[in-house]
Amino acid sequence: MELKYFRLIKTIAEEGSIANATERLFLTQSALSHQLRELEERLGFKVFLRTRNKWELTQEGSELYKLANNLFSSIDKGFSAIRHIKEGSKGAIKLSAECQSFFHTIPGFIQKMAILYPEITIDVTLGATQQTISQVLSDEIDIAIVTSKPSSEELESIKVFEDEVFAVVHKENVINSLEYLEASHFESIHLLINSFPLESVAVYDQFLKPNGINPIKISAIPYTEITLSMIHANMGVMCAPKWQLASFKLSKDLLFKRIGKNGLKRKHYLVVKKEQRHKKYIHDFISNFEEDFLEL
Repeated sequence: MELKYFRLIKTIAEEGSIANATERLFLTQSALSHQLRELEERLGFKVFLRTRNKWELTQEGSELYKLANNLFSSIDKGFSAIRHIKEGSKGAIKLSAECQSFFHTIPGFIQKMAILYPEITIDVTLGATQQTISQVLSDEIDIAIVTSKPSSEELESIKVFEDEVFAVVHKENVINSLEYLEASHFESIHLLINSFPLESVAVYDQFLKPNGINPIKISAIPYTEITLSMIHANMGVMCAPKWQLASFKLSKDLLFKRIGKNGLKRKHYLVVKKEQRHKKYIHDFISNFEEDFLEL
């Protein structure tokens, strides 16, 4: 039974007659009479008992009227829910990352999000990468990408992927002959990093520091292109996951060496305030980020 028939029954019952229903339904009295007659013929019973001045629902008609009310109430609730979802899909996200390597891949992800979710605005904060957790807590940023789970009860951490950090070396570097690098091998290495402090550098924090090892020299170079040029000249070694360098044209003279017998693994988390987690646009961002970065 089509919705127009339920609308017809509901309107006539509430207006008291077909003549009064014409204005609400934007149809002529003749057209409405034709619809009602067609409906009753299909149903095989009268919906209304008609008198000159009054139209009353039959017993069967009363049941259809109740059904019509329930039906349109459900439709209204459904569209109301859709409106709320739609409104929840709009939002602005301030994003930052503890590891600067993410800034090589995030622009492509933001471009994809702009196509799929035009109502979500994403702004990347390139500032103090070592203060991302405190920035989330103070609402300076909405989502942080970090390599260790914060302990705050106000925050939720979502593990998005795990990668492996390698040493990038020139083929003529003396350590190239090794199957993998032990901590002691770094004592004679000029280590090239993105930025200080050293505690933010995975190879130092997770591998060298626990073993009491310090490289002979450490230089902070914020530009990957310059770092790669120095490695190509055999002037140092950098440590990075392979995906970080995927967008660069690497010389065949540069090689990846495993750090430690079992490799140096890192876990990456998206951190967001628990009170923000339920918002649909936050949920959409996280879901797409997980899907995108699983491929790294």
